[in-house]
Amino acid sequence: MTEWVPVYSSAQVRAAEEPELEKGVPLMLWAARALAQVIADELVDPGVTARTGGRDLPGEAGAPIVGRLLVLAGKGNNGGDALFAAAALLQWLPQRAAAENPPGDDLAIDVFCTSDSAHEQGLETALAAGARRVDLEQVKANAAAYDLVIDGILGIGTTGAPALRGAAREVVSALLPAVRAGHPRTIAVDLPSGLHPDDGTTADDVVLPASVTVTFGAVKPGLITARGPELSGAIVFVDFDLPFAEAPLTSGPVAYAVAGRPRDAGA
Repeated sequence: MTEWVPVYSSAQVRAAEEPELEKGVPLMLWAARALAQVIADELVDPGVTARTGGRDLPGEAGAPIVGRLLVLAGKGNNGGDALFAAAALLQWLPQRAAAENPPGDDLAIDVFCTSDSAHEQGLETALAAGARRVDLEQVKANAAAYDLVIDGILGIGTTGAPALRGAAREVVSALLPAVRAGHPRTIAVDLPSGLHPDDGTTADDVVLPASVTVTFGAVKPGLITARGPELSGAIVFVDFDLPFAEAPLTSGPVAYAVAGRPRDAGA
């Protein structure tokens, strides 16, 4: 099943987000909640996003959430989205364990920060919830042992050639052989890091190909242009009902769309 939704440029998305953020709208927490749901679904039933187009949400069905995750956290908002999603998943487990018939969850989450700085509150919250911070050598040693990699390195703030650099390039290069072999799979946060958000180009092949991309606020043209379809996998669109001042550029296909703004949050 495929839905067609509006496509907006990264500049249009940033302009629409700005007044929401000025009002204190918690877009990052909404994004993290939606991302956590997709991660749970893909752990319970790998490939479900592409197969069912959101008709099934196995992460809500009581099946065990089992697996080992690696969060790649950049210093910007994408890193924050990924870290808060990790925290949400880990905070969810005690609630599930207290159920009358606990599902037997077994989830471990490692965090690799690709910069000297990270989203401070997101990192603190993830670590407090039980995530473990790891270094590059630990990632290399365990690359094939991860079930999912959550790519939260770069987002729509990318300008110019979106080449990964420094620790981000090292860790992606270390993971690429295992990811290309099929294990672990990657879930991209907003867009695959290294993919230009507007034109779908890459500077090189040091980009983790995603099985699923969870994109927020709008589908960006880079996801459906040039190398976008090759690298983005199944796209889940989280709709924040942003106040766009301009018409969309075009429309594009997604596996499914989900409302990201809670019903009681207003417009």
